[in-house]
Formats: sequence, C-alpha cells, structure tokens
Amino acid sequence: MELYFPAMLDGATGTELVRRGFPGGGCAESWALEHPEAVLELQRGYGEAGSRRIYTPTFGANRVKLEANGVFNRVREYNLRLAALSKEAARGRALVAGDMAPTGLFLSPLGTASFEELVEIYAEQAAALEEAGVDLFVIETMMTLSDARAALLAVRSVSRRPVLVSFTCDENGRTLTGTDAAAALCVMQGMGADAFGLNCSAGPREILAQLRRLSRLAGIPLLAKPNAGLPRSVDGRTVYDCPPEEFASYARDFAQCGVAYFGGCCGTDSRHIAALAAALEGAAVAPCAPDYGGGLPCATEKDAFLLDPGVDAPEPLECGEDLADSIEDALDDGAEALCVRVESLEDAEYFADAQYAVKAPLFIESGDAAALEAALRAYQGRALYSGPLDDSALIPLAERYGLII
Repeated sequence: MELYFPAMLDGATGTELVRRGFPGGGCAESWALEHPEAVLELQRGYGEAGSRRIYTPTFGANRVKLEANGVFNRVREYNLRLAALSKEAARGRALVAGDMAPTGLFLSPLGTASFEELVEIYAEQAAALEEAGVDLFVIETMMTLSDARAALLAVRSVSRRPVLVSFTCDENGRTLTGTDAAAALCVMQGMGADAFGLNCSAGPREILAQLRRLSRLAGIPLLAKPNAGLPRSVDGRTVYDCPPEEFASYARDFAQCGVAYFGGCCGTDSRHIAALAAALEGAAVAPCAPDYGGGLPCATEKDAFLLDPGVDAPEPLECGEDLADSIEDALDDGAEALCVRVESLEDAEYFADAQYAVKAPLFIESGDAAALEAALRAYQGRALYSGPLDDSALIPLAERYGLII
C-alpha cells in the first residue's frame, strides 16, 4: 500500500484579521484590500510555520456576499487582487488555494434561489480565481449540498485544478440544514472532489470523532481544519481555549483515519500550524480504503445509504405537479427505495421542484440523456440509474454527478 505525506494547510483568516484591526461585521474582503500588509503578514507567518497551501482571503468574495456589503460589479477585481496578495505572501514556497464559501442562498422549500443561479454565482468567482492563477480550489465551510454541488460544478466548468471540499457540522455530524456529513462525502466524492473534510465546527476532538466515522466511507483523502476549541465570550470578546500543543496532540490520530490535509480554522494562528507541522514530522498517511460491505453508496440531500445491490428499482413514479405527494405517499407505505421516470426536460423541471421530498435511495429511470442530466443536476443527492441508455451516455454523467450505473 502506497503511503503519502501530510499536506499542511493554513490557520484562521477571519479571527486573525480581527486581531490585526478588522472591526468585524462588515466586508472583510474590502478591509483586506485596504490593509494588504495585514494579509501579507498573516500569510507569510503561516508559510514560515509550515503551511504549504494557503487559502486566498476570498471567503466572502462571491457576488451575493459582496453585494450584501454594498460592493457591486467587482467580483473579478476583488478575487484577482486578493489572490495576488496570497501569491505574494506565498513567495513560491506554498501553493495558493482559491477559497470559495457559502452564498447564504437556499433552494425551495427553504428559499427561492434556483440551482442554476447558484452555479452562475460560483462560476463567476471561480473564473476570476482561475484567471488569478491559483494552484487549486477549496470549497469550505459548506452547510448545504446545493452550495457545495454548485461550487464544484462551477469550478469544473472553468478549471481542471484540484478541488478540496469541506463542510461544517455539529457534534452529531449534521449541518445547520440537517445534512449528514456522510451524505455530503458520498455526493462530493461521487462528483470527483479531490479531498473531503470538515472545518470550523468545533475543536479537534469533536472533528476527529466525525472523521473516524467518515473514514469508513471515504475513497478520497480527508481534510481536518478544526477551530481552536469551542468559542466562548469573555468580557465581550470571543476566545478559544485549545492551545497549540493540545491542538497538535490530535494530529497522529487524524492521520491514522486517513486525514491527509491538516490546518486550523477560527481561533488558530501560526503557532497552531507550527505545532501541527512538528507533530506530523516524519508521519505518513495511508490512503482511505472504504468499506461499503457490498452496498452501493448513494445519498439523499440529508442522509447516506448503502443500498443492497440486489434491490431492484421499484415501479417508477411519473413526473407532474403532484410528484412530491406521490413520493411522500410511497415513503409512508414503507418504500426502501424510490424511482422517478424522467423522459423530458419538462419532467426534469417537475422533478427539480419535488426532489426535496426524496428521503430514500433514488433511482432515476430515463431513456433521454438530456432529460436525465437535467434531473441529475437538480438532485441534491447521489442517484442510481435505471433504463436503456448505454455507457457512452451514462459514464460522463457518472463522472460529473456521481450517478451509480
């Protein structure tokens, strides 16, 4: 079995900019451009501490977040300028990762955004970061599969560079919107992410527990970028209680469960990164070897499943205005899997409106490749295929959307 060496990421950006004068509550990206010396000092410090992949300070540099802060029509400019700062700080000794984070928009029934709107928003930012010459992309602090899927598809539309994806979750492994991190892993690795992990959330102990669980399902390297413990308020200030030595004490345990990318999130600084680098000196990481127990790894928007490959696709439900009701009726009747027939782009639109109701492994039956792709694009999970299409039509969809053939 081939081993590989740990890759050191950087530490916190937001909390460290606050330490350097950012007042918080406004546009961190604007402040960073007005105070470039703060970014350069921060990121050079990470490089000196051992970071070999530095995140661009573009966490909120998508159109939605910038416009919410009164910055209009400057996505390209902001991403180019902020990425240039990171490249200057890296001095050729670290790779620069184009950072993309949540839009804050939600699909129905939680919100009114369309999935294609999300893809367009992320594609604008990804194109600017690609133009800036980043070495890889990181899609981080994700809370919804819709944002993560849209961002990954957007990056792939403009670049073939590696993409790391990380979600944030609670102590039960669920995101703010209820998605199990295992479902996110299943979907993201099916779509071709180069690594998957968790960032922010809590301290290293809590994230380690979740990554141990995920390691059984991971076929790609894992990533750990925890906070320096859980935040608490002291005299009106937010403080973190996990010092560098304690933070780094978990490093070898992370490596043993397949973590290859190591860093820190809120509350960490260059001391935490230096301690991590020292703790991992001479360490090697074994590639993840998923154990599906013979099952097929599929997922809904909320949950992951290992479906018995002997389960046949059930009688398909027909698309129409009452599709969501039909799905819910089938689930109430105890269906262990669902099947929806999608034979036209109109069918795919009906499916997109109802896909939120899917709470069991899903087969999509279709003889029309364009309709099937439209349905897969809309589905915020990982589906199985049923139908007559051959591999020439299905393999590209498996690679792009994780379709299980």
